Amino acid sequence: MRIEPYEDSHLDAIKSLSIRAWTPVFDSLEKVMDLDVYRSFYPDWRVSQLHAVEGVCTAADTKVWVAIDSSSILGFVAVKLHHESSMGEIYMVAVDPDYQRQGIGTALMEFALDWMQVTGMSVAMVETGGDPGHAPARCTYEKLGFRLLPVARYFKKLG
Repeated sequence: MRIEPYEDSHLDAIKSLSIRAWTPVFDSLEKVMDLDVYRSFYPDWRVSQLHAVEGVCTAADTKVWVAIDSSSILGFVAVKLHHESSMGEIYMVAVDPDYQRQGIGTALMEFALDWMQVTGMSVAMVETGGDPGHAPARCTYEKLGFRLLPVARYFKKLG
């Protein structure tokens, strides 16, 4: 496996693996959120997630890398730099479900963290959910030395 800069030709593979990787996450969110709130946020999460992935991959302020084995895209990581606070943000990361639990997510994260440090960032941040579907991601982040800042976020459907 190697990690390379994103190219436009990678987009379809990234979108495909993203939907498969995030299906258990959205299934989990649907179970833990108020159903009306969930449906308000995610009337069709696949469509909104595909748009989000495409937006991240093509944004001028985001750096994206892909994990590749032979000619297959195994995963990707997207990073935004916040120069004013010297903070690098892991904005999006996903690994194809067929290749999860093989160290690819960790390798992508380590690559991104090293790049942040080289660019002069002094802090790295990643945000994820507290639901069961995000547990593997939290495990990876904690293994890499990230520490949790507890946040309480409440939602109520209006009307």
